[in-house]
Amino acid sequence: MKILVINAGSSSLKYQLIDMQNETAILKGVCERIGLEGGTLTQKNAQKKELVLKQDMKNHTEAIQLVLKAMVDKEFGAISSISEISAVGHRVLHSGEDFKASVLIDGEVVRICEKNAELGPLHMPGNIACIKSCAQVMPNVPMVAVFDTTFHSTMPAKAFMYGIPYSVYEQHKVRKYGFHGTSHKFVSEETVKFLGTEHSKIIVCHLGNGSSISAVKDGKCMDTSMGFTPLEGLVMGTRSGDIDPAAVEYIGKKLGMNAAETVDYLNNKCGMKGISEYDSDMRYLEAAIEKGDEKSKLAVDVAAYRIKKYIGSYAAVLNGVDAIVFTGGIGEHSGYMRKLVMSDMEYLGVDFDFDKNAEKLGDGMQVLSKPASKVKVLVLPTNEELSIARETKAIAFK
Repeated sequence: MKILVINAGSSSLKYQLIDMQNETAILKGVCERIGLEGGTLTQKNAQKKELVLKQDMKNHTEAIQLVLKAMVDKEFGAISSISEISAVGHRVLHSGEDFKASVLIDGEVVRICEKNAELGPLHMPGNIACIKSCAQVMPNVPMVAVFDTTFHSTMPAKAFMYGIPYSVYEQHKVRKYGFHGTSHKFVSEETVKFLGTEHSKIIVCHLGNGSSISAVKDGKCMDTSMGFTPLEGLVMGTRSGDIDPAAVEYIGKKLGMNAAETVDYLNNKCGMKGISEYDSDMRYLEAAIEKGDEKSKLAVDVAAYRIKKYIGSYAAVLNGVDAIVFTGGIGEHSGYMRKLVMSDMEYLGVDFDFDKNAEKLGDGMQVLSKPASKVKVLVLPTNEELSIARETKAIAFK
């Protein structure tokens, strides 16, 4: 069984073809500049053969048609016929409160997604356009919507409610939703397998240019750091994270920006990039720190401090913790960030192996806590595409 996993944006389309027999990606690709001049498809198969097609794509339908053509290419593809694709899994940003789990796509599902598009105006239109395009090009292939928010739908009301009138929540659905759900789901499930216990308390730290933390009890999300949008929570690459709303109004007024411009500013000009006034990339920031750049050091210190605070609060939410797991680009590759976060964590029962943390880690899961540590500390590479493929297989063929 082969499942096509699609992650569509407004002008891009990332895809993987996963062979579910051994759960490996036999082909990966991306379409860029959809609807713009200079469209490009770049694809690489399991034999590392790379195909680059320079072709404008007016819309997502043309992009999907180009993807299917590339996948069956005799030299650079991975299948001989489109009929080998058993199902398509679509990453969809927002479920609103309408879906609590992934769902087989039909007309009603598309209608609900269109209704919820205002909750994710940057991503949802591209998600929906790609679903419609796939249905047009592959009408007989089952498709599944895997939402970025549904893993967090198990949060109790006391965790997702804001301190606003209940009627505003009821009428306009203003609440914490959380994001990065497919990553948190995959990582927490793999950690449960590692722990080998029926009951577990896990804190997942998905750290990248966008970062979020979740508190997971017995496989269910109890709380997460991102909120109504991905702007809430941690200090990220370019996002401010938690900030006093009155300060937001003040910044907008002082810098001469309206509300939409101020939100864009908080999303794209703040975070570690804003504090350092240099870059959002952890690799560049670490290099700058080595050269004595104080603002870069402060940026990373602030980000690490916020992560540490969330871990402490989630340990309280869970009434203890069995495992703290790092994933995402920074979580997996920055020993410097992990060192800052895990310093002075003995009160939790963590005996962190700082020496191993400083080494170049191998592939796959790595244990960074010492054997006697009451709390396991892991580095676990996420695989959101595989998580989507597993969901798609379970729903399309149940």
